[in-house]
Amino acid sequence: MMFSWGSRKRELVGLDIGTSSVKAIHLQQSRGSYRVAELGMVPIHSDAIVDGIIVDAGAVSTAVRQLFDKHAITLSDVACSVSGNSVIIKKITVPAMPAAELREGIAWEAGQHIPYAIDDVNLDFQILRRLGTGEQEMEVLLVAVKKDILNDYLTAISAAGLNVVVVDVDVFAIGNAFMILNKIEPGEVVALVNVGAAVTNINILAGGISDFTRDSPLGGNRHTESLERSFGLSVEEAEALKRGQTIAGHSFTEVEPVVRTVNGELAEEVRRSFDFYYSTSQRDTIHRMILSGGCALLPGLATYLSRTLELPVEIANPFQHIAINAKTVDAQYLATIAPQMMVGVGLALRDADEESV
Repeated sequence: MMFSWGSRKRELVGLDIGTSSVKAIHLQQSRGSYRVAELGMVPIHSDAIVDGIIVDAGAVSTAVRQLFDKHAITLSDVACSVSGNSVIIKKITVPAMPAAELREGIAWEAGQHIPYAIDDVNLDFQILRRLGTGEQEMEVLLVAVKKDILNDYLTAISAAGLNVVVVDVDVFAIGNAFMILNKIEPGEVVALVNVGAAVTNINILAGGISDFTRDSPLGGNRHTESLERSFGLSVEEAEALKRGQTIAGHSFTEVEPVVRTVNGELAEEVRRSFDFYYSTSQRDTIHRMILSGGCALLPGLATYLSRTLELPVEIANPFQHIAINAKTVDAQYLATIAPQMMVGVGLALRDADEESV
């Protein structure tokens, strides 16, 4: 699921512009396997991007350029992604038809479901499955992104001297990484939950197909803000403390009740999404959860979610089946950032030849 500028195969740098950091990864493919060529991460000002909207384009461009310079990433063709309220994702049912015919009429179909003027959005779609005994209908995943929001990303990245080839959506980039690098059993339902600083992305895959998506405006910043208020800490102190460090005379054991309260809010948010999924689909079981994002390694979070939601929770590691060049990539550092790299890896794995609108 993506918007692309170009129609040729070539390697892309996956560029994940988040609300607290900017991450990039370049993967090289050889004989059906992948290896990390270059990767890196730099912080970004917390007010540069709000609710998925670029507020300070200069700060974004500067952070992206610093990232590529600091980590000597020379490839300039990138795949980036968007998320937030400017992205509309809908599953619709239409009469069965060839993809080419649907492409011609997708604007009209989208007009029935998108709360924006069609001229104001970029559209993409994916045919999910045929429906009914005679397969006279088909289920289609429709995605719309506001053009002004998308153009802000393109402009900021271009100002950093890079060429945007593909724009994806966070939840689908994560799904792409998971599907390419992992085995999913027939009929298995897997919840991909990406807990970032400001947003939690949820993508439920059923049989390898995206069956439900949601972005929730609750992320790791809630832990940080709660610790700041409760203990009079700075942002930096609260960030370190929630990750298990002893800061300003406070141990993690002392602040754990505050962290656990926010964990409960997050679990309830995920549970509501699961309940909605059950009520709108013909499924009643999610077999496992893959936890990713900057908060995946928070002490006790995975265990808490597993116990509360009563399902196995695995911490994402997109590098489990990717070769590492020990001369250029620190394996220990990679292990600490692996869950945060799911979006970037999914973007780096995108093929500019994939069909798009």
